[in-house]
Amino acid sequence: MKRIPLYIVLCLFVLLSACTKPSEPYRSVYHHTPEANWMNDPNGMFFDETTGLWHLYYQHNPEAPVWGPMHWAHSVSKDLIHWEYLPIAIYPDANGTIFSGSAVIDRANTAGFGENAIIAIYTSAGETQNQSISYSLDGGRTFTAYEGNPVLMGDIPDFRDPKVFWDEQSNQWTMVLACQQEVRFYGSPNLKEWTLLSRFGAEYGEHGGVWECPDLVQLKDERMKEEGDKWVLLLNINPGGPFGGSATQYFVGNWDGKTFTCEDAPEEIKWLDYGKDHYATVTWHNAPDNRIVAIGWMSNWQYATIVPTVAFRSQNTIARDLSLYIDDAGEARVRVVPSPESWAIKGKSIKRPTDACIIELHLTGEQDAVITLSNNKGEKVTMTLDVHSHTFSMDRTASGDCSFSHEFAAVTTTPLFVQRSSYTIHLFIDHCSIEAFDGDGAWAMTNLVFPSEPYNHLEVQGGEATIYEIKN
Repeated sequence: MKRIPLYIVLCLFVLLSACTKPSEPYRSVYHHTPEANWMNDPNGMFFDETTGLWHLYYQHNPEAPVWGPMHWAHSVSKDLIHWEYLPIAIYPDANGTIFSGSAVIDRANTAGFGENAIIAIYTSAGETQNQSISYSLDGGRTFTAYEGNPVLMGDIPDFRDPKVFWDEQSNQWTMVLACQQEVRFYGSPNLKEWTLLSRFGAEYGEHGGVWECPDLVQLKDERMKEEGDKWVLLLNINPGGPFGGSATQYFVGNWDGKTFTCEDAPEEIKWLDYGKDHYATVTWHNAPDNRIVAIGWMSNWQYATIVPTVAFRSQNTIARDLSLYIDDAGEARVRVVPSPESWAIKGKSIKRPTDACIIELHLTGEQDAVITLSNNKGEKVTMTLDVHSHTFSMDRTASGDCSFSHEFAAVTTTPLFVQRSSYTIHLFIDHCSIEAFDGDGAWAMTNLVFPSEPYNHLEVQGGEATIYEIKN
């Protein structure tokens, strides 16, 4: 029998591979996604001013599109929109798999690894959960594990997700650590030896699940005047979110270098986002211009492993800048707005919505407004501004594929917090997600959607809309 030339075999193989490659109709255009397989919590984010790169590490299973042995995967970006995938940065080792954590630039060489070393602080998840460090001398590309790991031993089952920052008040490194349903604060001169400073949270906030991925940031708003700067403790919880599953709560108060004192009532719960798909929110270390820039995992543990994507699972939210404002009740709340880098994708106005676009809504505030996004299959997302109950809601019960989980079909609702004579709302739409923002940052709402074809119709009652394309 005549042999088929090798080059023909190779061409047929390439053609067959292309034809059988899984379709990715839900792959985002301007959100960070893993190149392939599973992703959850963002980790170790820092901005390198020498290269202008935003570094994003993330929880990753390189072998399958479901949660598994955790690694720190690595992406970098010049603009928080276009991401370059780099090799995995930190692999599991003898101390365990690599759970969530943070990274810092050790400018003063406090740890002894070298000036400006990038030091990652993370949870080693073995038989117990302990905290370890690794250092990088090439700008965060590759890491070497510290031979003295772990640097902080756990004494309870859930002892994880260290967020570390340099505290000017106490002149030392401070670690915020999630410990079941409280946080602990530790101090260290060198990132290797840690001393317990204080605890917070036993009687505050939502306790419907395990506390995870804490972050402590100092926020300000010039418009607050005499109120001045405040400290905000971001705290993720699963389950216990306002609409089931995972979510991000926060506490406003003060930090004196040792203790966090919350000014909110113990029973008060403040949510950073009022959708179902906003979790593991943490901020970048060393963001330019002293900005506080946050990003979250855009999913929910109720159904994260079974959403209808094939080659990859999960994406991150757009970058968001955080500050403070005072609501109508006199409460200090976190202002959440799309970062300037997120706005840079806004292109020219177009007539119809597409699978990736930005919609700017101007609603009168004198009557209820109803906004409906739909497609030719009759799938739709209905959003309602209720001026009587002072709420904004998003109904995704008929949005497309909801069959994979009975927890997915839902209506999410946020109070407006600040009443106005008119309202501006921005919708960032990208293939399988809708992120809604109050025009002045009073609230945010993030929800996944899985339509069988893009929403290409928009109807607005009680206002008007302008649709913008996404620039490349």
